[in-house]
Amino acid sequence: MFNKGDKVSVLDEAINGVVLSVKEQQVTIETEDGFMMTFFVKELIKVNDSSNLLDSIRRINISEVSKEKEIPKARSFVKEKKSKHEIPAPEFDLHIEKLVPNKHGMSNYDILTLQTETAKRHIEFAIRNRIPKIVFIHGVGEGVLKAELDFLLGRYDNIAFQEGNYQKYGQGATEVFIKQSAM
Repeated sequence: MFNKGDKVSVLDEAINGVVLSVKEQQVTIETEDGFMMTFFVKELIKVNDSSNLLDSIRRINISEVSKEKEIPKARSFVKEKKSKHEIPAPEFDLHIEKLVPNKHGMSNYDILTLQTETAKRHIEFAIRNRIPKIVFIHGVGEGVLKAELDFLLGRYDNIAFQEGNYQKYGQGATEVFIKQSAM
């Protein structure tokens, strides 16, 4: 609350003054220019000591302010280094909408089974054809498919896996690396 003699500033206007009187939710102030004005309590803010405010403004280093106003440098992003002959890893989207034309009538169990069987088929194909890396896009969701995929991948000895590139896929992908054995 405001008391007589408090130094105040009007929130949405460049007006400062001293409180003369307070009646319920209205405060009458005398501005620095000598005018009497009335405002609602919610329109004012108490200011400690204006001389301290002026001192702190004077202490602002002009070079610091000019540095802030300089044109910001472009942000740099670390991109994956790719050779010209590198073939991108095949990506397989396991979202049910990408696997079947219509999912109506399928239970959650049926959907998850189809997704894991599809992933297993792609893993077996990649192992048979000596494909070194594949990516499964599973989405974020509740993590059920990701957990099932992690369990499936963990059963293979010659496979390492990790979360996919965050910049490219967000949190909804898993990269699978197939260790090739000499034939």
